[in-house]
Amino acid sequence: MSLIAFDRVACMRGGRLLFEALSFALLPGEALRLAGPNGSGKSSLIRLAAGLLAPAAGTITRSAPAALADEGIALDRDRTLGGALAWWCQGKPLLTAIDAFALTDLAQVPVRLLSTGQLRRARLARVMASAAPLWLLDEPLNGLDDDGIARLTHAIASHRASGGAVLAASHVALGGEWRTLDMTP
Repeated sequence: MSLIAFDRVACMRGGRLLFEALSFALLPGEALRLAGPNGSGKSSLIRLAAGLLAPAAGTITRSAPAALADEGIALDRDRTLGGALAWWCQGKPLLTAIDAFALTDLAQVPVRLLSTGQLRRARLARVMASAAPLWLLDEPLNGLDDDGIARLTHAIASHRASGGAVLAASHVALGGEWRTLDMTP
């Protein structure tokens, strides 16, 4: 059974049709990269998958919880990193996610003091800690150094190996095997 399926979906933004009659499904263990130029609808498709936008036509069926990493950090900037992440999850998944993105030494630092790259890692750790089967990642490589990219690649591989799926919008190829949906109009 698919974790998410789009059936003949259309998306309108600002009175402009971005795409129509788009259909795909993601099964456990799969990954789909959305490719295409700026303005082609990649981020809008991620927002549709998250339920933040309604399709102009068609249906979206999601059979599992999803976790979204977009440009928003979704962490309380006044709390420590550990405290802010704990709002989303407790116990072993939280500790595993903090360690996976090399954030252990920053757990007691207020979120507002983190660098751009550290915030990007924290955003991805939040998704990982959520234990959601479906990860929705909008330009996940932005702001990451080589180590951060390697850690994300490993986290995605582990997530997929445990039956999770990933839908990611990215201008560049991501590590591992991915199906690609070209959103070029």
